[in-house]
Amino acid sequence: MKYDYLIVGAGLFGAVFARQMTDAGRRCLVVEKRPHIAGNIYTEEIEGIAVHRYGAHIFHTNDKAVWDYVNRFAVFNRYTNSPVANYRGEVYDLPFNMNTFNKMWGVVTPAEAAAKIAEQRAAHYAEHPKNLEEQAINLVGTDIYEKLVKHYTEKQWGRPCTELPAFIIRRLPVRFTYDNNYFDALYQGIPVDGYTALAEKLLAGVEVRLGVDYLADRAALDALAERTVFTGPVDAYFGYSLGALQYRSVRFETEVLDTPNYQGNAVVNYTDADTPYTRIIEHKHFVFGSTEAGTKTVISREYSAEWKPGDEPYYPVNDEANGALYARYRALAAAEPRVLFGGRLGEYKYYDMDKTVARALETAAAELAGD
Repeated sequence: MKYDYLIVGAGLFGAVFARQMTDAGRRCLVVEKRPHIAGNIYTEEIEGIAVHRYGAHIFHTNDKAVWDYVNRFAVFNRYTNSPVANYRGEVYDLPFNMNTFNKMWGVVTPAEAAAKIAEQRAAHYAEHPKNLEEQAINLVGTDIYEKLVKHYTEKQWGRPCTELPAFIIRRLPVRFTYDNNYFDALYQGIPVDGYTALAEKLLAGVEVRLGVDYLADRAALDALAERTVFTGPVDAYFGYSLGALQYRSVRFETEVLDTPNYQGNAVVNYTDADTPYTRIIEHKHFVFGSTEAGTKTVISREYSAEWKPGDEPYYPVNDEANGALYARYRALAAAEPRVLFGGRLGEYKYYDMDKTVARALETAAAELAGD
């Protein structure tokens, strides 16, 4: 066989795994169905602006080893994720902080804000929340839930909050300060040259074939390598033999506008029920000093939708039924002696980017340890 590893998917998991194994002297071939590398973190330049083709990606982590690792391949800016919520023209800070509480209730001190939330919690408290709505009200009270959580969440998941499991929001970020940094992470930023450049550095010296549909030519491709690393949908690998796992997908409408500054922020969430999209991303705001640069800007409206064949699967629907179905697929995967399953689709689990990197490093280390 020509290669030690056939890696299916040139996204972050596949690229990190390929880098590690290549550096250890293993021969790797990466095949990718799309016409580009970098998976969902792919960025492309439009009007001189780095556009996040598949939605906003902000790298954030408390894991110094992971942060040091990605900084080997990219220079990161110090972008801080500070989204805002637009509810029928009312604009609130996210995460929920003192600016949010002041606008919502007119309170000024942290004690006043905490008392208001506690009052609303107590009036509707559910000792054992049966669904997301009860869990959210337990956490933030009714006003914040109704304006900033309920409709946005229902648009995201395509289901009423009363039909969503409580564990989806085990916690909501509530801060009794004016800090509008959404992530509670020590390290945060975006590659100065974009994520595609990061993926290119990870895959430097690795053979990559684009536009290759692994599932359409599996036998021939598997014959090229001793081991296969599959980062696509685990149910697709097994031909949906046990049934299809559910995902939420996202559709993007990207538009070039003849204005230097459309919304004044990189991320604006639309939390009312009437606005069909969940949020608008204005890509130039991810880069320092570009707010007023040039005469144009690029925005992307995001529409959440139920996944169907042909769509890109984004978010696993991690309810009990899908969890049970995935457990059966996981048992099938464990019985594949020459195949490793990795990434958010291969493991049917939503991973932030830092966790994807960490998981790929762990998988590669385990492979090398087993040699």
